[in-house]
Amino acid sequence: MELLPAEGSQIAKKHGFRSLKLVSFDLNEELGEQPFGVDYGRLDNGLFYYVRCNSKPRMRAALALAVKAGSVLEEEHERGVAHIVEHLAFSATEKYTNHDIIKFLESIGAEFGACQNAVTSADETVYELFVPVDKPELLSRAISVLAEFSTEVRVSKDDLEKERGAVLEEYRGNRNASGRMQDAHWVLMMEGSKYAECLPIGLEKVIRTVSSDTVKRFYQKWYRLQNMAVIAVGDFPDTKGVVELINTHFGQKKSATDPPVIPKFPVPSHQEPRFSCFIESEAGGSAVIVSYKMPVNELKTIKDYKEMLTESMFLHALNQRFFKLSRRKDPPYFSCSASADDLVRPLKAYIMSSSCKERGTLKALESMLIEVARVRLHGFSEREVSVARALLMSEVESAYLERDQMQSTNLRDECLQHFLCKEPIIGIEYEARLQKTLLPHISALEVSRYSEKLQTSCSCVIKTIEPQTFSTIDDLKNIVLKIKNLEEKNISPWDEENIPEEIVSTKPSPGNIVQQFEYENLGATELVLSNGMRVCYKCTDFLDDQVSHMGACLNFQKVSIFHAPWDQPLLEKLVYLVIDHQC
Repeated sequence: MELLPAEGSQIAKKHGFRSLKLVSFDLNEELGEQPFGVDYGRLDNGLFYYVRCNSKPRMRAALALAVKAGSVLEEEHERGVAHIVEHLAFSATEKYTNHDIIKFLESIGAEFGACQNAVTSADETVYELFVPVDKPELLSRAISVLAEFSTEVRVSKDDLEKERGAVLEEYRGNRNASGRMQDAHWVLMMEGSKYAECLPIGLEKVIRTVSSDTVKRFYQKWYRLQNMAVIAVGDFPDTKGVVELINTHFGQKKSATDPPVIPKFPVPSHQEPRFSCFIESEAGGSAVIVSYKMPVNELKTIKDYKEMLTESMFLHALNQRFFKLSRRKDPPYFSCSASADDLVRPLKAYIMSSSCKERGTLKALESMLIEVARVRLHGFSEREVSVARALLMSEVESAYLERDQMQSTNLRDECLQHFLCKEPIIGIEYEARLQKTLLPHISALEVSRYSEKLQTSCSCVIKTIEPQTFSTIDDLKNIVLKIKNLEEKNISPWDEENIPEEIVSTKPSPGNIVQQFEYENLGATELVLSNGMRVCYKCTDFLDDQVSHMGACLNFQKVSIFHAPWDQPLLEKLVYLVIDHQC
């Protein structure tokens, strides 16, 4: 009985991940500035553009206008103005007045809502549209809207008065427990830099009193075409026509001859850790956050890419340890995870966060710091690193096999990162080959060395969140001192689990299929096994590397398997286990 399509089917026509050839490379080889698969260029007036064809979803396009201007550029009397400009853009421009843009988006069924179509951060402002393109004029009009945002936002006194209320309401909404905790943590992380003073939401007094002239000056000063990019990814017949539309709507705009240089705002490092005990009665529980700040790594060469993979393996391996600790008897926390995150343009951070029981923050912090110190002393085992390697390999394999299912919004975000953060776009095919080549050669020692960056002397910030005061800053300092002393006296190695080579050492005697039913209208097959078990399976092509199964109904008498065209031996093993089951 054949459970999978024959060799001549769709699965045989696809280039499988296992057949990908390895890459021959020099670690100093550059990844390239030209984004793969994208019609990329720059107009005469300085505007960058990215256009890419993608058919998921059908007859839709994901558009964006990225502006390298955010709240960090504000002066004291302007705090909140960058966010106000974002609101005014949808209110009125020279061409669209009286919220015509919102009416247009609603009329074509495009999504619109607060914080849904635009976002203002410390370093940039991004406007996003997701529109149908079944009619050519819709795409042209949507691009014209982005063109209006770039230079034609109307900032009159009346326009500003109409938007103050909406901005103030968003400000008040940000004053909830979550917003207060996030803002306090941000200020602590950015202390000593301008970023600490310029939260995107701004100051209430500025929102209430700022003049339209002040808002207009900020807009005209920083919204320059040289600092912008327009992005269009969607179900287009070709990219040429879209580039022509961009040129039509943006090309006639004139760029300034002497645009101001966007300044850099460094965030100072510190050797002594910073501490905070945040008390919030509305907090859902207790938590601990440990952050280690460092400069953002450039991703230019294959060596940089390998470092990025090594970092990912380190975080995977560390998270596996945290997970196992959370499953032990009387664990130090409910859950704990580590991640890397870009905070602002010059700065990134490794962030460890845990949720714990009431009065458990000190125990959680001690466990987190001990585990990192344990890695510094003893490293990860070969088995831990091999598991992390397998996870990354599985992730890139899934991305490669599902490359034709990539959504336009995801591809648009890739282009945004290329423009804003200079992240290269190398294409999933090359990226899969590169990871397949590099991952086997990243050693346990290389992965373990990343723990050196997670020391309390490396711009560390430690914060606890509690509904009541159960710990103090002195308590946190004592925990840090305790871990330093333990590390000097040699913390014991990680207690590796004894994992058997095979879960089932003796295979049971197989049963047999007694009946088979075909449901042609559903494309499904049902099997009745000798032990009474019934198995239903159906071949699909939506996700090429996934098997979904559902059981546990009618006293475990039925199992349903919906699978993509995949490895025949694997599926046969699944059915073999079901046939072997003795009810």
